[in-house]
Amino acid sequence: MATETTSQWKTTVIVSTSLQNHDTTRMLSAQLHRIRFSDSVESGAFIFPLSGTAFLLVDPEDVPGGFEESGLIERIKKFVQVHRNSFLLLHAPFNGTKELEILTLIQQRFFGSNLRILPVRNNTEIVQGMLTIAKATSKPLVESIRDRMSLARAHVIESSPVWEMLRDIL
Repeated sequence: MATETTSQWKTTVIVSTSLQNHDTTRMLSAQLHRIRFSDSVESGAFIFPLSGTAFLLVDPEDVPGGFEESGLIERIKKFVQVHRNSFLLLHAPFNGTKELEILTLIQQRFFGSNLRILPVRNNTEIVQGMLTIAKATSKPLVESIRDRMSLARAHVIESSPVWEMLRDIL
């Protein structure tokens, strides 16, 4: 059900040219999203301009031996500074010790920043995660969600026995 609604929504995605032949790019194209390749975005990045979200795809297999020496921290730091609403897609098909070590180090290093980490196991999860977040934060839908949350809050307040008791006391 969630994939049906996600796939009906179409948007433009700015993709790093390093991902030109990546399966996720093909999957986004197959769902008729407009793909624009750019050399000026960080390698491994997907940017959804309508929602203001950016995703950085990191594969622990691409991180050579020493994590600190690989330059990954600097790459992530630059990505977080450029993109206010940033997500790290940590591609880990298996939860081995290397993947968990990298996840822990990234979490510790970027704790308190605006970086959110999404561990993903395959290309389908990458695309679904990006589209779900981008759709929920896109301009037309985010206002609708705020309105529905406001109505739900008002309904809870009106029908809550605690609020009735507080009104009676005051």
